[in-house]
This record gives sequence, structure tokens and C-alpha cells, in this order.
Amino acid sequence: MSVSTPGENRQVNVVKSGKSTATGGKPPADESKTTSGSKSTASSKSAAGSKSTAGSKSTGSKTTTSSKPAAEAKTAADAKSTTTTATKPAGSTKPGGAAKPGQRPAGAGGKGRRPVTPVKVTQQRSWGPIGLLTAVIMVAVAIVGFGAYFIIKDMRATSAAEAKQKAEAELEKKEASTPWTQRAAAIQGIVNYRDQKPAWLTNNHKQGKLTYAVTPSVGGDHNPVWQNCMGDVYKAPIATEHATHSLEHGAIWITYDSKLDAAQVAKLAERVTGKEYMLMSPVDNLGWPISLQAWGYQLKVDNADDSRIDAFVRALRKNASMESGASCSGGVTRTGTTPYDLGS
Repeated sequence: MSVSTPGENRQVNVVKSGKSTATGGKPPADESKTTSGSKSTASSKSAAGSKSTAGSKSTGSKTTTSSKPAAEAKTAADAKSTTTTATKPAGSTKPGGAAKPGQRPAGAGGKGRRPVTPVKVTQQRSWGPIGLLTAVIMVAVAIVGFGAYFIIKDMRATSAAEAKQKAEAELEKKEASTPWTQRAAAIQGIVNYRDQKPAWLTNNHKQGKLTYAVTPSVGGDHNPVWQNCMGDVYKAPIATEHATHSLEHGAIWITYDSKLDAAQVAKLAERVTGKEYMLMSPVDNLGWPISLQAWGYQLKVDNADDSRIDAFVRALRKNASMESGASCSGGVTRTGTTPYDLGS
């Protein structure tokens, strides 16, 4: 306690508590000292501008001081600052947070960049050209398919025809041990004009239109030119005078009514096409679906599936010839019932 003398200005000692100011400023180097001879107000400010209120009472002329030394206050402030700084790792992106693995440290250029999510780009298809290409492929496949179908069909038909001809040749060879006349006589329904009407079977060459006792003809006088009989299938009627000459050479002449079903005609054509000493043609108003002729023989059947047709052909083709070895090629191929004269 100090006692002021008259004439002296009363001074109040202000004692700092040793805490740093709110703004973070350092306390004065010697806060416990008082300044004599200087003016002091009841609420004097510290060097950092903060008021000292902790631990000092002023009553009259008495001053009670309970402040910490400045060195101790500075040590406490440094310790607090150090503690706060130690809790912040250098690599953390947030205050007080720990750095995440793979994250870019804040000190190395700011916040870490987020990974870029790839953008999926859907490319639109051009359906126009795809549809056109598909259509072209389908058409090509269809064409190839149809072509292959018909090729296979023709191959099968050819194979079937060849197999049938082979079987017939083998059967004919087997039947060769029996005379052809006996085999012909064994065919049910066959008519043998050689035995019944031999006078009708003259074989003179004559020009012009001739008359025959049997229709279609099975023999008699005929035109000097024969109808070509190398497996020929004629779509229209032919002259009897030429066909009769073909019979003389040993051919089989298959005739059918002009109104016969097309499927039946096709089956007959299979027996004739490409086979020498065979010919075939329609006859108007035949009076019977199918009629077969050889020189002196005739057989009439109802349909082309009759097995007697094949038996007739095997027994009489070439065997019934009146001119053995005569050719069937080189004849006329024209259609029409008017005979062809060599001199005209």
C-alpha cells in the first residue's frame, strides 16, 4: 500500500492477468510494473487494447494485486497454441480431419479433384441400310433356295428315271429266255391282229391320205417317210401315215385322248422321253383314255399307272419290227394329220 502526499497526483496501479487478448496479441513484456508520474484513469487500457478485470481490486488508495508473472502467462499461451496446432495434420482437407487415402493434400495445390465419371455414349443404329441389306440377303437366300430345290428335284427325277430304265432293262434281259410272242400273248387285254386280220397288215409305200381299218393304225400301207421315233413326245396329233411307217421299223406308238388329264399324260411321257423306238401323241375323240400300238398288236388301258403298259413295251419294242434294224431317226417331226409328201 502506498500513501500519496499532498500535491501529488494519485495513481492507480493496473495489473494484467497474463492472458492473451481476444485478438491474439501478446501481453506487454512487463505487465506487473506500474508507471509513476503518468496519468492513469480508473479504467486504463492495456497495450493490446483490452481491459484488465481479472484478479485486481482497487479500493481507495489500496491496490491488491494477484497477477501471474508475464513469463508464466506467455508460456501458457504458447502451450495452447502448440496444442491447437498439433491437432491439425498437414495433409487434412478439413480442419481437425484426417487425410483420406489417395486424397491430394491441401498444401499441394488446394482441394483434391473428384474422379471423373465416364459418360456412356449410345450410338444410334442406322436401321434404313440394315433393313435394306437384310431384305437383299433374304431375297438372295430365297433365290438360292428355289434354285437348289428345282435342281434337287430334277436330279431326283433323273435318278428315278434312270433307276426305272435300269430295272426294266434287267427285267427284259431276264425275259429274253422266253420268246417275245409268248410274252405278248400273256398280256391280258392285248389284241393280236397278226393272227386275227393278217390281210390288213400290208406294207406298201403310198403318197397322200390313206384309210385304215383300225384306229389308231396297227399296220398297213403307209407314207414313204416315217415319223421320228427316238423318244419323241408330240403335243398335237400327227399323221397316221407317218406313224404307221414307224411301227414297221419296230416302234411303239402310245396314243391318248386329247382330253386326258395332264398328270396322266406326264406319266406316259416319262415312259417315252429319250427312249429310242418310242413315240407318243394325242388323238382327238380316241374313244379310250390310252391306246398302245405295235405292228399287228394293240392294247387299250384306262390310266397311265397300268403295269401292262410296261409289259407291252418290253415284249414288243423292236421285236415286232417288219424291217429289222431299220432306223427311227431322220423322220419327220411335224405335227398335223395331213401326211407329208416327198415330191411336194
